[in-house]
Amino acid sequence: MTASSLGRGVGTRFGSGWISGVLGVVFSALAAGGVLCLRFPALLTTPDARGYYPLDVVRFLIYACLVAGFGLGTLSLLLRREKSLGAAALLLATAATLLGGSRAEIGPLGEAPVYAGLDWFLLDMLVLGLIFVPLERAFSRLREQPIFRPQWRTDLVHFAMSHLLVQATVLLTLAPATLLFAWAVRPALQRAIQAQPLVLQFVEIVVVADLAEYVVHRAFHRVPWLWRFHAIHHSAEAMDWLAGSRLHLVDVIVTRGLTYVPIFVAGFSESALMVYVVIVALQATFIHANVRWEFRAWQRVVVTPAFHHWHHSAEPQSMDKNFAVHTPVWDLLFRTYYLPHRWPTAYGLVHGHRVPPRWIAQLVYPLRRR
Repeated sequence: MTASSLGRGVGTRFGSGWISGVLGVVFSALAAGGVLCLRFPALLTTPDARGYYPLDVVRFLIYACLVAGFGLGTLSLLLRREKSLGAAALLLATAATLLGGSRAEIGPLGEAPVYAGLDWFLLDMLVLGLIFVPLERAFSRLREQPIFRPQWRTDLVHFAMSHLLVQATVLLTLAPATLLFAWAVRPALQRAIQAQPLVLQFVEIVVVADLAEYVVHRAFHRVPWLWRFHAIHHSAEAMDWLAGSRLHLVDVIVTRGLTYVPIFVAGFSESALMVYVVIVALQATFIHANVRWEFRAWQRVVVTPAFHHWHHSAEPQSMDKNFAVHTPVWDLLFRTYYLPHRWPTAYGLVHGHRVPPRWIAQLVYPLRRR
């Protein structure tokens, strides 16, 4: 499959078989991944999530993805001269079928010492893709920006690795709090917090987590050796739902680990924390999205796409602004709020700085001597 077959250019118009080919590959890959999760759950699924999956729904989704993969792959073969997309879709769908398809037997569920979060990757990709791709097509700010814009594959690898390595990232996220701040835990305080209504707990998590993340985020911009890692995130020159995934693993671990400290000490209930995790995942994706909504009435209360797009702007006057992730209150308080009545003209690193375009090069980039 060539770069041009998934890129922008000749042969990607409606009716060329390109759209059906791309969708066929996506659905077939999702089906194949789902079948592998059924066959090898101990190695490929997240232990804490297994009990929450409705098996009938999972099997139906695999079946639907297989039907879509076979159908769209065949359509692409009929419409398109270049057959790689259609062939790849049919090959993946056939492999998933031979492995058992939607009727695949569930493999041993024993605890493996090491596992990959393939289930988490597939679920997130399916849900976020179904939400944000149509949203960006219908309400895009930059209509000329394609779904498969430059460096989308690099961001997809970032997205995949942050999910597949969930065992390591979760362990390293919890470690700073549990190892270094256990002394700060007060059971009486935690019981009082957990007795509060769920909505109040959620609001409190947003406030304390956002303050912690504001401080950590600002440090990543001000401390030179930390900026080397965070520069990877700011190197994205196009903003969409996938661009927010471009994060160095050190950036992910340090930010999440330090942000979790006040949440751990306060001892919020598990249900409140789960609601926060789901909502923050959706919001973090949304504020990077290529959508034109400005939400002017809420700009000083909730972080919006316009607010965060300026944080990613390549215009010099926007440097080191808009650090908050949930509410701009902290930027207003600490005088780092910046939101003119227009959108940025360009994204990426200021003054034309560049980082390597590929994931593996970005992984080692902050560690190189310069």
